[in-house]
Amino acid sequence: MRLTRQTNYAIRILMYCAVNKDRLSRIPEIAAAYSVSELFLFKILQPLVENGFVETVRGRNGGVRLGRPADEITLFDVVRVTEESFAMAECFGEEATDCPLIDSCGLNAALREALGAFFAVLEKHTIADLVRNRPDVRGLLGIDLIGRPALAG
Repeated sequence: MRLTRQTNYAIRILMYCAVNKDRLSRIPEIAAAYSVSELFLFKILQPLVENGFVETVRGRNGGVRLGRPADEITLFDVVRVTEESFAMAECFGEEATDCPLIDSCGLNAALREALGAFFAVLEKHTIADLVRNRPDVRGLLGIDLIGRPALAG
């Protein structure tokens, strides 16, 4: 199974906010940190806000922040709201009726078991786990440089 780009960046937004918890994060800053378009991040932000993972603060000095503690947001939570389908094979969906083995095939059962195991692992890991004890994350994202004047050369 391959996660979509939307899920990947949703997790990245949450990680950014988790390591930048002392102030609001701005979408242009996050976009610059990950070298991705602001428009793309704004699209991804909607399901994160709707599900309470992120809160937005409007206004000139607005931005985004985590809507709940990073250790309460599991990777499964994020995947569940950002992925459209978990169909691992053509016969995995509800519309699959073309196969004569649909009601007695072992493939479907095996794929469901594998997907369940995948979800179980994602439920064990939180956004906090992804950034905990990794002091270099703030530096790699350029967070410590935000708001500092550029040094004259």
